[in-house]
Amino acid sequence: MSRRHVIVRGTVQGVFFRASCQQEAVRVGAAGWVANRPDGSVEAVFEGSDDVVEHLVQWCRSGPPRAVVTDVEVTVEMPQGESGFEVRLPRVDGLWFVSVAGFGLELVEQVF
Repeated sequence: MSRRHVIVRGTVQGVFFRASCQQEAVRVGAAGWVANRPDGSVEAVFEGSDDVVEHLVQWCRSGPPRAVVTDVEVTVEMPQGESGFEVRLPRVDGLWFVSVAGFGLELVEQVF
């Protein structure tokens, strides 16, 4: 089991990066999340087998067709038992929110 925390820079917002990333992660059976960051980058966490996680890190190096990736920062982390793969909304004052089936917002993490 592996976990990687990835920050992708370049033209990665407004090009369906998050939705495409989620689709690819679900397709290969990874868990984790992806979110836009206020600085224009995209942040993601991938958990799964070594091969699956490495595949997603490599996928981030190009992203979807309209993306122009200029840098991918990868940090190895200890697996935390993620389940499912979600698109998170950006952090607001240290809080992560996630859209729940289009019905609203749910607090998923508070950072101090």
